Amino acid sequence: MEHNTSHRFNDHNSRSLSSQRSLASIPSLNSSFSNLLNPSQTSSYNCLTTLKGQSSSSYTSSLTLTGKFLYTGSSDREIRSFNRAQLDPQQHSLVLAGKGAVKSIVFHSDKLFTAHQDHKIRVWKITDNNNEQKQSKQQKQTLLATLPTFNDRVSKMLIPKNHVQVRRHKKCTWVHHVDTVSAMAISKDGTLLYSVSWDRTIKIWRTRDFTCLESVSNAHDDAVNAVAVSDDGHVYTGSADKRIKVWKKKEGEKKHSLLDTLEKHNSGINALALSSDGSVLYSGACDRSILVSEKGENGELVVVGALRGHTRSILCLAVVENLICSGSEDKTIRIWRGEGNEYCCLGVLEGHRGPVKSLSAVVDRCDSSEASYLVYSGSLDCDIKVWQIFVPVL
Repeated sequence: MEHNTSHRFNDHNSRSLSSQRSLASIPSLNSSFSNLLNPSQTSSYNCLTTLKGQSSSSYTSSLTLTGKFLYTGSSDREIRSFNRAQLDPQQHSLVLAGKGAVKSIVFHSDKLFTAHQDHKIRVWKITDNNNEQKQSKQQKQTLLATLPTFNDRVSKMLIPKNHVQVRRHKKCTWVHHVDTVSAMAISKDGTLLYSVSWDRTIKIWRTRDFTCLESVSNAHDDAVNAVAVSDDGHVYTGSADKRIKVWKKKEGEKKHSLLDTLEKHNSGINALALSSDGSVLYSGACDRSILVSEKGENGELVVVGALRGHTRSILCLAVVENLICSGSEDKTIRIWRGEGNEYCCLGVLEGHRGPVKSLSAVVDRCDSSEASYLVYSGSLDCDIKVWQIFVPVL
């Protein structure tokens, strides 16, 4: 475990890249907002610690925060949990699951849902595990189910219409993902789990009994990489086909229907994140831009501008209050602050030696003059870094 020194960054540390052709008409939003900042106020960050990966060949492919714990998924099927109060690589709980990478982790109530490269979703029961000898509090994970469940598979298998063509010479029931499960999201009330996959489908699962309720086949023309769900039930999916789609199950209907399609990125979409109130969608893509889209009437998306500054693909996004954190293939993390339709890049976090693949952020503390945030980042350099961000209150 490493402890790094603090660094200062300039409030004006942002730069625009020349737009690629399909983004030429989209204005940059990170130009004028810095004028609202008091020049005497400076933002700063501190890398609190670096957790070294278990091996040089395994990187953190996903991470999430659940109260006092950090959960991480690796590229070689490891799921680890750390007590955030004492981040120590030697003090964590570990389970191994499936084959390949753990692509996404979401938490609800006392259950942890993990999405895997082996086409499955696993559900874990979380219980506290107090270790008096080490005087540390950890959590224990017990496997509850693997989705689709055995009962779900058997019940669908008996009816011919439930079998769908997945490859030229292969059929299976529609409850199966047949490629990597790339991302997941939970509905506001926790009753539904949404999963997306490189098999181009969206599936909706009931969290009470893990039944697959619906599958949207051919939701996109290429791999689906990201999903986000707003509190009012709008479902956003981002794909390698360059499109963002908006889905909703309308009142009285049994299935989700397509409300809108947005095709403004000029390359594949890797990450989606919603603002705290759900009114703004942020999308990151291989075109190096983060598009900012507002939800209009009837749920359609209206692009209001772009955040530019990264020099390579945007790989992950995280939102906390009015801060947007973006991780990139350029090995940096950018911290953006937004007020209305005006944004600035508060700073660039440098220290990872590989592309930044996963992010999560949380409020640390706040007073009348300054707010503090914690940002957790996982990189292809096999490290997990914990950053403390200090931001002046406007």
